[in-house]
Amino acid sequence: MGFSGASRGFCSFYFYSFLSRRWRLINIELRVNEDIRAREVRVVSADGEQLGILPLKEALRIAREKDLDLVEVAPTAKPPVCKIMDYGKYRYEQSRREREARKRQKVVNVKEIRLTPKIETHDFQVKVRQALKFLEGGDKVKVTVRFRGREIVHAELGKSLLMQLYEAVKEKATLERAPKVEGRNMIMVLSTKQE
Repeated sequence: MGFSGASRGFCSFYFYSFLSRRWRLINIELRVNEDIRAREVRVVSADGEQLGILPLKEALRIAREKDLDLVEVAPTAKPPVCKIMDYGKYRYEQSRREREARKRQKVVNVKEIRLTPKIETHDFQVKVRQALKFLEGGDKVKVTVRFRGREIVHAELGKSLLMQLYEAVKEKATLERAPKVEGRNMIMVLSTKQE
C-alpha cells in the first residue's frame, strides 16, 4: 500500500461480555504515520532490526524512503515503539487470521431435557432419542427431573431415572456432572464423548 495510503488504522479484538453472554468485536485504534503524537520513538525495521530511538520526523523519513508506513505498535512504552511495515498488508492478514479463528471456533450449546418421576416408558424413549440427537450435534445436555409436591421425598426415584437415561446414551455421552438435587429439581449434565 505504501506510505501515502494509510492514515488511521484499526486493530480488532474479541472480548466476552458477561452481561450479554456473547462475544463482541472491539476496535483498538493504531496510530499510523502523521497521527503518531510522540516526539521520539523507538523504531523497529520491517525485518525486525532495532534502529534505536529516533525523532519522529527521522523515523517518518526512513519509512517514506522504503515506501512503507510507520505504525505505533506499543503506544504506552517510553518512548513509544513504532514499526516500519506495509500497513495495508498487515490489516489484510489480521482480518484473515480473525476469519480463520472464527471458522475454527466451535460453539457448544447446553440443551435441556425435562423429566418427571412418573414418566411413561414411551415418553422416556422419546427423551432418550432427543438427548442422542443433541449429543450427536456436539451440544451438552442438561437433564432435569422436576419434583412436584411431596415427590421430593422420593429423590432416589429421580436419581435412578437420570442414571437410566445415562445408561441409554452411554456410548455417545460422558457424565460431566452427576445427579444432584437443587431446590425442587435434580440436575445431571452430559457432554459428547471425545473420540
